[in-house]
Amino acid sequence: MEYTSPLLSRPSAVAGAGVDRPVAAHYGQPLKEQRALAAGRAVADLSHLGVVTVSGPDRLSWLDTLSSQRLNGLAEGSSAQLLLLDLQGRIDFDIRLVDDGTTAWLLVEPGLAESLAAFLDRMRFMLRVEVQNVSADWAVVGSTGPVPAFEGLLSWQDPWPEVTEGGYSYAAVEVEQHPGRDRPWREWLVPQAELVERTEGLELAGMMAVEALRIAAWRPRQGFETDNRAIPHELDLIRTAVHLSKGCYKGQETIARVHNLGHPPRRLVLLQLDGSQHTLPSLDSPVVLDGRTVGRLSSVAQHHEMGPIALALIKRNVDPAAVLSVVDATGSQDPDGNPVEETYAAAQEVIVAPEAGQVVGRQSGFLRAPR
Repeated sequence: MEYTSPLLSRPSAVAGAGVDRPVAAHYGQPLKEQRALAAGRAVADLSHLGVVTVSGPDRLSWLDTLSSQRLNGLAEGSSAQLLLLDLQGRIDFDIRLVDDGTTAWLLVEPGLAESLAAFLDRMRFMLRVEVQNVSADWAVVGSTGPVPAFEGLLSWQDPWPEVTEGGYSYAAVEVEQHPGRDRPWREWLVPQAELVERTEGLELAGMMAVEALRIAAWRPRQGFETDNRAIPHELDLIRTAVHLSKGCYKGQETIARVHNLGHPPRRLVLLQLDGSQHTLPSLDSPVVLDGRTVGRLSSVAQHHEMGPIALALIKRNVDPAAVLSVVDATGSQDPDGNPVEETYAAAQEVIVAPEAGQVVGRQSGFLRAPR
């Protein structure tokens, strides 16, 4: 039976779409909710996210051997981001981890907890670890600041956009200029039985607000910016989710080879969309340059200050100064039976620099460029 958040019973709540349909897209005033969430006055219902626990004395050293991140010695209460990759370095799981001293709490996108728990359970061997899918018992709530009503609860603090130990920035701006600094994101673990009570009296923001702030912060999301061939370099995930000096994990060869000797084949870009149509293009719409498809739209939202914005994965060698087009098939037909398409002009804002990668022998600071 599919999960439905109890907060969807709030007045004016409108259910989300796709993987976010179990929670609210908005509560009647999407842009107002977005401003409140950005200012730290509202919280967002993310109770459809998956929660997996790993307990036992070997939990961190074991997860260290499986993942892209160095976790040995992680302090109690500390947060991390880690990736589980396949042999070709493609992203299988993008995990948010917070450790409470006895248990590592792993947060994943909707629908992934069961497969993550099954994978981890197969990898336990004789180690002193126990894996549980506790998604039915725990809810997640997001915010951009402290929430007094959640005092005493465990929370994951997003490291983005800092370059964590062992990480590397593929972005064309310095950390101090990165738009992700305007989004100090936190995800709280709330007992599912207390979700309604804990959020009583709090201002709520829907997923439309969450996604708009995420896109503006250049933050990739699994299932949106990732596909069956995405590697971390393309999404600037080396900065927070990969420790380049640790070894012996699946996918490490691709991580090292692309970083040191090659370039990622695609790059993540923010698109400033023409807002004159007063509509938004559909996800996965082709991104086109001179009649040639060069990428796909992965996320799109209406931002309260920037207007319509999107994230897209495009070919690395696309000219960063080129104005692109997003071509959306509307689903309707003209009188001759031909599909009707709507085209949106899209100006690029470089996230992953075209020259990113191939760092061996390259001078530091090579990615610096005005935003």
